[in-house]
Amino acid sequence: MHLTRRQFFAHASVITAGFATGCRTASKSAPDSLIIDTHQHLWEPARQNLPWLAGAPAILRRDYRTEEFLAATTGLNVRAIYMEVDVAETELVTEAELVLGMARAGRTPMVAAVIGGRPDAPSFAEFLKRFRADPLCKGVRRVLHSAATPAGWCLRPEFVRGMRLLGEAGKSFDLCMRAPELMDGVKLTEVCPGTRFVLDHCGNPDLKAFRALRSGEARPRHTSDEWKRAIDAFARRPNVIGKISGIPASLSPGEGAEALAPVVNHCLDAFGPDRVVFGGDWPVCLLGASYLQWVTMLRQIIAGRPAEQQRKLWSGNARRHYGLSL
Repeated sequence: MHLTRRQFFAHASVITAGFATGCRTASKSAPDSLIIDTHQHLWEPARQNLPWLAGAPAILRRDYRTEEFLAATTGLNVRAIYMEVDVAETELVTEAELVLGMARAGRTPMVAAVIGGRPDAPSFAEFLKRFRADPLCKGVRRVLHSAATPAGWCLRPEFVRGMRLLGEAGKSFDLCMRAPELMDGVKLTEVCPGTRFVLDHCGNPDLKAFRALRSGEARPRHTSDEWKRAIDAFARRPNVIGKISGIPASLSPGEGAEALAPVVNHCLDAFGPDRVVFGGDWPVCLLGASYLQWVTMLRQIIAGRPAEQQRKLWSGNARRHYGLSL
C-alpha cells in the first residue's frame, strides 16, 4: 500500500463528519437495528498492490473507501469489521497497521479488523507477534480459493502449525474456500481444536445447484447435497462459526431472496442461533446486489425466526465472538 500513515488518517478525517451524521441518524432507530458487519472490504487500486483485481469485473476495479461505504449503508446502523483484501505479500504489514490505526481512531464505522497473513510462511510467528497484543486485531485470513493455494493447501504441516499459533494467540482464522474442498477445512478444524474458525460466505456454495433443484434440471457436479454435508460437518465442530455472507455476488439477474433462502436457512439451522454472524462482503456483493438489497433479502429470509435469533445474527453473536464493546 503506497498510502502513508499521515495521508491515511488525513483521508479518514475528511469522512468524520459524514460518519457523525450517520450516527445521529442511526440513533433514532431501535437498539435492535444495529448491524455488525463482519466482512467489510475497503480498497484503492491506485494506492495498493492487488494482483487479483486485474482480472476482476470492472465494477470492482475502482475505489471503495469509507465514504463509499457510508453511502452504500445509508439508512442503516452499521459498525464494521474490516476484512483483508488479499494485497501482495509485501504489503500485508502496511495494510494491517493502517486499518488497525483507522479502527483505533474511531472516526469511521470500522471497529476492528481481520488482517491478511500467510500462516504457512516461516516468518508467520514473527508476523503474528507484531499484532498479537492489539485488541482490535481479531483474526487472520488467507484466501484459499486462488491458484496459489491448490486443493489440500490448508492441510500442509506448515499451515497447520500456523493455525495452532493463531489459537495460542487468541486470534481466529477466516476460512474462504472452494466448495468442493470444504472437507479439507473440516479436517483442519479437527486438528486445530484450540483455534477458532469462521466459515466465510456460507462455504461458497454453487447457486447453480439450487437453481437446478428448483427447475428440475440435472445437478452440477458438486451438488447441493455435498455442500450441505460439508456445512453439517463444520457445524458439528464447536470451534467453528458460520458467516452469512458472500452469496449475493452469485445472484443472476432477476433473482432475489428466494434464490438465497435455501443456503441461508440450511446454515442457520445447522450452526444454530448462537454461532452465526452477518457479513456484507461489500463491495464484492455488488456483483449481484447492492448492500441495501442484501440486507433487505436477508431480513425477508429470516423474518419468521424469533426476534432474539435475528438480533443475534445481526449483532449479538459478533459482539460476543469478536469481543466488541459498542
